[in-house]
Amino acid sequence: LSFGCPGVLAVLGLEAAAPGECELTRLLRDKLQYELRLQYMKHYFPINYTVQVQYEEVLRPSNITRLRDGTVSEAALRYLWFHVSSQAVLRIREVLPEKHPSWKYTQELCRLFDALGKEYSKYRQTDVEVVVADLVKLVHSAGAESRRKPVRPKALLDNCLKVMRMLYGAPCELGPG
Repeated sequence: LSFGCPGVLAVLGLEAAAPGECELTRLLRDKLQYELRLQYMKHYFPINYTVQVQYEEVLRPSNITRLRDGTVSEAALRYLWFHVSSQAVLRIREVLPEKHPSWKYTQELCRLFDALGKEYSKYRQTDVEVVVADLVKLVHSAGAESRRKPVRPKALLDNCLKVMRMLYGAPCELGPG
């Protein structure tokens, strides 16, 4: 199965982040630097430009905190972050023509998510808590098209980075970057 960016697999990570996960999240952190997000996701788009996304495709730190309080495992939270973030990048790519200055940037993000998907490919979706499995299904369901909201491309990647730091910061020693 392919989710998010082309080639991304439905997968589950370990409780402790694997070395490959950590290396890839470091590369993602570097690609998601503020200056790059600002340039590619704000300056290269029309003022107040938004992308239509499902409600479930917006994953904020507060969502993670609420799910943690509901005793959702860190592995399941990383699984959810992976699917929501790769889907967000795909939503942005859907509106970009190949000649757009942000095209190559989003293509590089997709490659990193594809590689992260391969890291997770050994694990089964059935291992995650039902609440997370249900959210992942909603993120990838075509029937949720009516439950959309406008979100700025930069905001999607801002959330991606914030949540990634919450979930991978300690196990991967990400720190600010």
